[in-house]
Amino acid sequence: MVKKWQIIQKVEGKTEKRNVEDVIHILLENRGLKTNNEIDGFLHPTHPDKLTASDVGIDPKSLRTAIERIQKAIENKESIVVYADYDADGITAGAVMWEAIAGLGGRIMPYIPHRTDEGYGLSKKGIDSVIKDYNPTLLITVDHGITGGEYVEYAKSKGIDVIVTDHHMIPKDKPECTTVHTTLLCGAGISWFVSKELMKTMNNERSTMNESDLLALATIGTVADMMPLTGINRSLVKYGIEEIRKTTRVGLIALMKDAGLEQSAIGTYDISHILAPRLNAMGRLVHAMDALRLLCTRREDKAMELARTLSLTNIERQKLTADSTSHAFQGLTSEIQGKRLKKLLFVSHDSYNPGIIGLVAGKLVEEYYRPAVVVARGKVISKASARSIKGFNIVEVIRTCSDLLIDVGGHPMAAGFTFETKNISKLQKRLEDIADKDIDEDMLMRSIRIDAEIPLELATTFLWSGMQQFGPLGFGNPEPIFSSNNVSVDDIRLIGKDNKHLKLRFRDHNIVLDAVAFNLGSLYGTFKPDHPVDIAYSIDMNVWNGNRKLQLKIKDVHFDTE
Repeated sequence: MVKKWQIIQKVEGKTEKRNVEDVIHILLENRGLKTNNEIDGFLHPTHPDKLTASDVGIDPKSLRTAIERIQKAIENKESIVVYADYDADGITAGAVMWEAIAGLGGRIMPYIPHRTDEGYGLSKKGIDSVIKDYNPTLLITVDHGITGGEYVEYAKSKGIDVIVTDHHMIPKDKPECTTVHTTLLCGAGISWFVSKELMKTMNNERSTMNESDLLALATIGTVADMMPLTGINRSLVKYGIEEIRKTTRVGLIALMKDAGLEQSAIGTYDISHILAPRLNAMGRLVHAMDALRLLCTRREDKAMELARTLSLTNIERQKLTADSTSHAFQGLTSEIQGKRLKKLLFVSHDSYNPGIIGLVAGKLVEEYYRPAVVVARGKVISKASARSIKGFNIVEVIRTCSDLLIDVGGHPMAAGFTFETKNISKLQKRLEDIADKDIDEDMLMRSIRIDAEIPLELATTFLWSGMQQFGPLGFGNPEPIFSSNNVSVDDIRLIGKDNKHLKLRFRDHNIVLDAVAFNLGSLYGTFKPDHPVDIAYSIDMNVWNGNRKLQLKIKDVHFDTE
């Protein structure tokens, strides 16, 4: 699976002319950091507690209006409902807002809609349920609401004031209510910021909560929602991870313990690949309220019970995803026999669970590297999720088919939409035609962004240590990738289930380094003695049984074609 390498800079010459400091400078420069102030701001970000509304793109006037209304509701003992979303960002946003207001003495209850029964965001059914159960005079949305103008009006007609806190794009018809909005933070980030300002306004000494403890939850939402870990989100996550590592929140501790994670070493990978999927699984298959209950419970026995529930649900989600992905692969294989693979993949079936079709679409993109649409086909109404590749704005493409849709939402790389099943063939053809016209073959070739081509002798413990200051790593601030040319392979063997991975040892003159290549087992027979290769890799510190050893994590290999 050879990829296109985009090498940004090359470090030429010997080690004495180019040292670790030079490479660190290149890494900073590649991230657009050139001045001393820019570099200092990146390496030592401002604590999020010091961020102002203007810093995070929130209108100060709207924020003041929202806080004054919430304060009034707390002081008058009004019934308040925080209406959250069912993904990890929405769940953590709901937990933050609920705990902050409850900690200040507010009569507040959380509400999360059911994915299948009520759908995303505000709905008449959801609002009616809230009225029946809690009869609120104030409803606060978190991680949604900016596109729910119709339902905001419905709530207002029932005598409910509405405050929308959201980070999605503002539509032409903005809801007529108090709105706290920015695209710079995720839903949980906005919820945390509002809570922080509310506690300061009402004198934090009254609160049973503090913004630092809530920052741990906002960090999970930020990483889970793939916010770029630069600027204000870097600040939030850097200090938020410190809070997670020392939190006494029993629900979060139980979640990490059940997942087998070491709390003191938690990082962005653990959040995005292990914790967030467990939180998301509830909203995908059952109901997200148990995920929120886990984060907020103060009972250790209840925390462990809920953590186990989330884990088992996630295992079920994994199996459903694997089965549906396998089915989708089989369908594509039979469909493309003797034909060229289409530039946009479109698969549908009535057995697909609507809660996991986005994951299946992501697996198709990962395998074939082209946009994918997966449809959970219903008798009358079908639900679909799409994932895309760089350069193909999937949500805008889908919106061009609005005459065939009931609704659509998303962003350039991912979207969800609903349509009448009778239109499925028309919709498929139209999307495939657009992709065929707008996607050129070069766009369908994976590429690796390589920070620097370096001699293998520079891949040292000193460089690894220097790179630690670039964390937290993640979307928008990826781990540094290097390449080295003409290195020899001293040893190679297959490892892992089904021999999917490789364990290697590379040599360049007197420099010898161990390496691991995940999911590259198919390259095993391609390596030849005395045939040097070019490698793309990240630098990792492997810790095993208390021992630490530097290793390379191979991303791709270029072989000599001669």
